[in-house]
Amino acid sequence: MIRLENILTPARSLVNVPGGSKKRVLEQIAHLVAAQLPQLDEQDIFESLIAREKLGSTGFGNGIAIPHCRLPGCDSPLSAVLHLSSAVDFDAIDGEPVDLLFVLLVPEAATDEHLELLRQIASMLDRSEVRERLRQAQSSDALCQVVVDVQSGH
Repeated sequence: MIRLENILTPARSLVNVPGGSKKRVLEQIAHLVAAQLPQLDEQDIFESLIAREKLGSTGFGNGIAIPHCRLPGCDSPLSAVLHLSSAVDFDAIDGEPVDLLFVLLVPEAATDEHLELLRQIASMLDRSEVRERLRQAQSSDALCQVVVDVQSGH
């Protein structure tokens, strides 16, 4: 089984990301991923994330969104986490603005394994103490470490 901490890196864990708007945040996610994985196209990532949002907001409630999509050219799942410096309206189910984003990009031929990753993210973020730890992290390394710690039961 794929574990969340194996597809997230400190370089894809960002704190104090300027918010602005939902569109701007999705653009920043696309730029971040494409900068690290040149085989993926920034515009493709952005358009795939936007297309998924049009099906229904990935705003999860409690200030969290889990933008995710299937992506052509992506050969294995990858994740990113962003803590925004100011929350943005993400059309979340509870109407609350979003300041924590967990991103999941998976191959086009995604399987139940990828649904399991989404389940891992959702169940982790359902816990208020985990959300608090993520919001208090002051650096990329610290933000990534919270995920690793939580996934290993610390």
